[in-house]
Amino acid sequence: MADHHDEIEPKVESFMDKISEKVQRDDSSSSDSDSDNKKKKQHDDELKKKHHDAPSPTSMKSKIYRLFGREKPVHKVFGGGKPADVFLWRNKKISASVLGGATAVWVFFELLEYHLLTLVCHVLILAFAVLFLWSNASKFINKSPPRIPDVRIPEDKFLQIAVGLRNELNQALDTLRNIASGRDLRGR
Repeated sequence: MADHHDEIEPKVESFMDKISEKVQRDDSSSSDSDSDNKKKKQHDDELKKKHHDAPSPTSMKSKIYRLFGREKPVHKVFGGGKPADVFLWRNKKISASVLGGATAVWVFFELLEYHLLTLVCHVLILAFAVLFLWSNASKFINKSPPRIPDVRIPEDKFLQIAVGLRNELNQALDTLRNIASGRDLRGR
């Protein structure tokens, strides 16, 4: 079957091969006259110009095999990097795990009719149970209890946030009062 595929595909000679054959053919036919040398030099300059202006064989080949004649490869269109690799199944293990996880989430929420708030509550209850057991069991197995970090918010930042929220709330209440009293029907 592979032999049949090779027979169908015509042999395409690359652009560089054509130029090198033409240059070698011109080099083999030497002439001593001055006008022939000028013609040969002009011909060589034209070949160099054509070679410089023409796209490279690899870019010609990549344009031929791109879907719908795109300029950029699909990997670049999807942003490149890990997300594009996962989406294009370049790393099959990661792609399969992402697909499996997404399917499990869909089955969990859609088919089993589980709700997000219920899931969050159950996860928090499980986390509290694990922390409770770990802290009590740590006394018996001579391990240190779990270290829960203290949350510290700088007072000045907290006051700035509170003042900003208070101002927004007062402005919203003022707007609602003006609309309810009929003074500002068009809004601001």
